[in-house]
Amino acid sequence: MDVIPEKLRIVEEKYPEAITLNSVEQALVYGFDGFIVSTPPSTHYEIGKKILEAGFPVLIEKPMTLNISNAKDLIEIAEDARLCLMVGHVLLFHPAVHKIKAMINEGKIGKLQYIYSNRLNLGQVRIEENVFWSLAPHDIAIFQYLTGSFPKTVKAHGSTYLQPGIHDSTLSILEYPNNVKGHIFVSWLHPFKEHRLVAVGSEGMLSFDDSSDGKPLKHYKKKFNLDGLVPVKIDGPMENISYEYKMPLTEELKYFIDHLDDGRPEISNGKHALEVITILTEASKQLNE
Repeated sequence: MDVIPEKLRIVEEKYPEAITLNSVEQALVYGFDGFIVSTPPSTHYEIGKKILEAGFPVLIEKPMTLNISNAKDLIEIAEDARLCLMVGHVLLFHPAVHKIKAMINEGKIGKLQYIYSNRLNLGQVRIEENVFWSLAPHDIAIFQYLTGSFPKTVKAHGSTYLQPGIHDSTLSILEYPNNVKGHIFVSWLHPFKEHRLVAVGSEGMLSFDDSSDGKPLKHYKKKFNLDGLVPVKIDGPMENISYEYKMPLTEELKYFIDHLDDGRPEISNGKHALEVITILTEASKQLNE
């Protein structure tokens, strides 16, 4: 479904067997098994609400909404109707992220101490939302997944250069329970692409580079021995960690299809998305001060 006739014609020419519609109302009357909302974020709430109130499961691209109140409203509608509400935090379906979570849970890096994520590139610059709301939801969702908790404090700083009132780069600091720290650096004013996630523990470290060939996941057996008066560096070996690579988007869509009827997705559900939006909102208050 698209409201732009030119785009519909392109789809019709390329995929003549596809069903093309030009309004949400037409799509709801047609009666699909479920819906995906991939529209500008400012329209997510209105369209998502229409779909849920019509009795259909929905997968909404991130961010689910642009404020906490609208997010809670969608969750309430979905829960009352026992409908599946998912949000497109696609990296929660990345096998490397699952592997990192498993290794943390197994104690492979000891006690988790801090996590950082860099999501940097030259563009794509948005005009409806700043770089924080555009890129950081991915990283916040991953942090929530890896820590299994909600941050006690959120701090954020940003820079605006291209468009008034729209941040081009932001640095956010999150403090979780058990003295776990995290930082998220996002920018669309960067000379090269870097999507890197690092988890540091008391007994080792993990690094995942999603922007490099092969998307390597590495385990560094590095730590500091604190038995003496002075910390002693233990510079152990690095090990490449293998994982079965699958396309995260494909896995996300499979998961959505598998949960069309039960209304109870455990991954990337509405409540998880509400946590992400709450963190985004708190950080944005500081960016706009």
